[in-house]
Amino acid sequence: MPGRSTRPLDFETRQIHAGAVVDSETRSRVTPIYQTAAYVFDSFDDGEERFAGRSAYRAYSRNENPTNAVAGRRIADLEGGVDGIVVASGQAAIASALSALAANGDHILASRSLYEGTREMFRGVLARQGIEFEYVPDDADDAEWASRIRPNTKAVYTETLPNPLGQVVDIERIGRLAHQAGVPLVVDNTVPTPYLWRPIEDGADIVIHSTSKWLSGHASVIGGAVVDAGRFDWAAQAERFPQLAAAPRPGVPSFVERYGEGAYLAYVRSVIVLEYGPTVPPTSSFLLLHGIETLSVRMDRHVASAQTVAEWLEARPEVAEVHYPGLPSNPFHTRAQRYLPAGAGSIVSIELAGGREAARRFIDALELISPMTHIGDVRTLAIHLGSTIHAKLTPEEQAEAGIGPGLIRLSIGLESVRDILDDLDRGLVAAGGADGA
Repeated sequence: MPGRSTRPLDFETRQIHAGAVVDSETRSRVTPIYQTAAYVFDSFDDGEERFAGRSAYRAYSRNENPTNAVAGRRIADLEGGVDGIVVASGQAAIASALSALAANGDHILASRSLYEGTREMFRGVLARQGIEFEYVPDDADDAEWASRIRPNTKAVYTETLPNPLGQVVDIERIGRLAHQAGVPLVVDNTVPTPYLWRPIEDGADIVIHSTSKWLSGHASVIGGAVVDAGRFDWAAQAERFPQLAAAPRPGVPSFVERYGEGAYLAYVRSVIVLEYGPTVPPTSSFLLLHGIETLSVRMDRHVASAQTVAEWLEARPEVAEVHYPGLPSNPFHTRAQRYLPAGAGSIVSIELAGGREAARRFIDALELISPMTHIGDVRTLAIHLGSTIHAKLTPEEQAEAGIGPGLIRLSIGLESVRDILDDLDRGLVAAGGADGA
């Protein structure tokens, strides 16, 4: 009889099983919802051990709930990380990840193509906490990137596939430059998901997700995740990261000494999430886990439909430009073939030739496609960027960010692609009516 295979489990299997623990009392196959705020200590000593982090059991659900723990471990497994934690939202994931690295007086270098909601948080609440954010054009040369990193720089931050224009970021190059300077690379991987792209394999040290999007897939829950690759040498950068590599007081080991490769995520969990409290409800993690179980199947459909839609839109006279790196005409197509061989995601953005008024008629004519501010749903969604997400920017700032007056972002869902195209045709016909076309 042939021997049992020792190869790692495939992605499609791990998205169903990774991180799961069968409940010891009920033997439930599905991860239960542990709807509880806290846990009974077995004894005085057990309580002390739990609070010291020396027990396998939890003390409080603010940062350690069993349902949430399974979700965190599963996302970390799919990304190729050593550990992960789920939090209340994608914004909470970004704030938690960066707060563990930077404080008042510190500097973070970021790629210019970031999603506007992230940039708004950077120039808002995080700037008020004293963290300075500086932006570099994604494809600036190595010398410019290197010259922007300072002694007080605590991270380089970017996205794999920025929303809404899909400029595929060269993660391997930026990771190399960050590591040469002794700082970690933090990457938001929400849009491609780990099914299409695993940035840890290309040099990312910390990966962030808005789990509200494709990971859950059904627009029923809000959540976020932080994943630790477990590869950054915090001890070698002890002066830059004393919170991780230095002993907090005599006789107490540092996080690196205590947790090794999992030091960063342990700090996020036991300090940042515990003290700030961005807790995600276990009911949300329960629904997230059910979404993750079908991730690969859904993403294959999302990508196939998005490619069809993008090609169809490119031929329409009402559309001045289609932003989708799966198109050969797209400036990021070659890079997408390298980093995204299984598909370029399901965000397709279009610039309507008739500008803002054409966009208004397009949105108002849709019947199947939902006009709303979300992505990664089973439903196809549409939004006009200039009047919503980017509305706080001046016209000059919008232009600099590539947000034209007629820019519509589409998140392609799982409906019949024929029905999606029929509704897009309805919208485009209305949009083209601006000058009687």
